[in-house]
Amino acid sequence: MLTFLCDTCEPYLMPPLSVHLLRATLIAFSLALAALPSHAAVDTMSKIRETRTIVLGVREAATPFSFVNAQNQPVGYSVDLCMNAVEEIKRELKLSDIKVQYKLVSGPDRIPKLLAGEIDLECGSTTNTIARQEKVDFSYTFFVAGMRVLTSHTLHVDTVKDLQKQPVALTKGTTSEKLFRQLAEGELRDSKFTTYDNNGEAYKALKEGKVRAFAQDDSLLQGLVSNDRTIDAFSLSRLALSVEPYAVMARKGDTALLAAVDRSLAQLYASGEINKLYDKWFNTRTLTIKMGRLTRDSFVRPNKQPGVAMVLGHSI
Repeated sequence: MLTFLCDTCEPYLMPPLSVHLLRATLIAFSLALAALPSHAAVDTMSKIRETRTIVLGVREAATPFSFVNAQNQPVGYSVDLCMNAVEEIKRELKLSDIKVQYKLVSGPDRIPKLLAGEIDLECGSTTNTIARQEKVDFSYTFFVAGMRVLTSHTLHVDTVKDLQKQPVALTKGTTSEKLFRQLAEGELRDSKFTTYDNNGEAYKALKEGKVRAFAQDDSLLQGLVSNDRTIDAFSLSRLALSVEPYAVMARKGDTALLAAVDRSLAQLYASGEINKLYDKWFNTRTLTIKMGRLTRDSFVRPNKQPGVAMVLGHSI
């Protein structure tokens, strides 16, 4: 309902014919409003019930969260969490089976593909931020990373100033790109930033010496070097530039679907099964990422707190 307030309007007697015109105009306006897309109208659960199919957006190389393995199959910690959510959706809809389709998404196109209905859930390494909350909804946090900088051993980054006049690699469509573009207007105005389409290209630029630093979430950087077996060749900065809570993305207002995802996560957290799943992907022969306090807290007290920049006056 629209309410118009006018404290200074003068009384005005409208001619009879204008009343009919006004009524027709208001009806046309109401119909136009009804035709506008509404977040509350999203109901993916009904679509899943009808088609018995769900489409999951996955990443190609966000190890160990969401990536394509040697058998060309999407796997990872986030993928497992989404598959557990599919089981909850099956129970909710009383379906014996749901066909799962996978669709690759990238940093720049993950939200557009979700909003366009090309995917139903995004199962990757996406940070819950205040800015993104304007467009999409997020599940409970399932991992908390921190933005850091990967460098060779010859460059030590303890403060933002250590990156002054340095060439830095960024990945398109990420919180690191957003934060460093802000730093480029202030603290790092003399630095050179190069944006790459994906983490693999940015990491390659670092290895080839085209840049001296690669800014990204620490867990993703660790995944890259462990997968490439170059963990001894690079250093991860002690400096943390942000807090990055990862969550499953759903369309804004897709209430029933998101509730099923949240229930599945809450059950994993309460039962302790999340610890086994964590060890499966983060305590392996090639990769060890200890469970941080913020990640552990998100299991004990499920929440949807957005991420924050640790650099004063900036946002992610």
